[in-house]
Amino acid sequence: MDFGTIMLMIVFFIALVAIIKSFRIVNQYEKGLVVRLGRYSHTVDSGIVFLMPFIDSLIAVDMREQVINVEPQKVITKDNVGVVVDAVIYYKVIDPVKAEFEIQNFAYAATTLAQTNLRNLIGDKTLDESLTARDTINNSLRLILDEATNAWGVKVSKVELQKIDPPADITDAMSRQMKAERDKRAAVLEAEGVKQAAILKAEGDAQAQLLRADAEAKSVEMVAKAAEQNFTDRAQKLRQFEVTEKVLGGESTKYVIPTNSDLMSILNLGGESGIVPVKK
Repeated sequence: MDFGTIMLMIVFFIALVAIIKSFRIVNQYEKGLVVRLGRYSHTVDSGIVFLMPFIDSLIAVDMREQVINVEPQKVITKDNVGVVVDAVIYYKVIDPVKAEFEIQNFAYAATTLAQTNLRNLIGDKTLDESLTARDTINNSLRLILDEATNAWGVKVSKVELQKIDPPADITDAMSRQMKAERDKRAAVLEAEGVKQAAILKAEGDAQAQLLRADAEAKSVEMVAKAAEQNFTDRAQKLRQFEVTEKVLGGESTKYVIPTNSDLMSILNLGGESGIVPVKK
């Protein structure tokens, strides 16, 4: 094999490798940045991309939402309490060209920016305010990071504080305070329950007394009505008896009285008819 043939084979092999390397694949979640001779040329979408051998290169930029963990750091609150805080940052690339060429290391830059602003935000609040204002701190930090990273072609969608840990002695004091508050609330609720039970019992007793009094009043009323009716009937019968006595006290010696007459009951007589003898 002569030298020319060997050189031809070498050239053919290099050309074959160059052609193979000219075909690149961009994934669905990526954008491809074509760099030609060191300068940005154009952006390509997902799929197979052909590059000019030895002239073009491809940079794949991930367009999915990503997460950065902000390492824990010690921060001094407004009332001079040292707390340990950390956070997570959710971001998404919206401009792949800026994200690649405007910032060298976005993760490091975002982490440093978040730590600096966390110190400022928590340093303006007391410990109690920091513990109860997580949402406010999250939103404020997100706005700050989003504004700063906008020039880098990145959108910060969410920032979440994972923990705010006070010193151990303060944590113990807070635990004792919370326990005292829970015991106090339990005692108040128990006393309120006893009070409500006493009120309900008193209301029940009063209602029962009213019902008994109402029943007794109705009973007395019924007895009174019955007595009044009985007295009226007896009085009428007595009056009839007196009139009969006066009538029978005359010269006549016998009278016939119907058996169904009230006078029979007054005179305590029985039978189908009565003949009342009267002495002169």
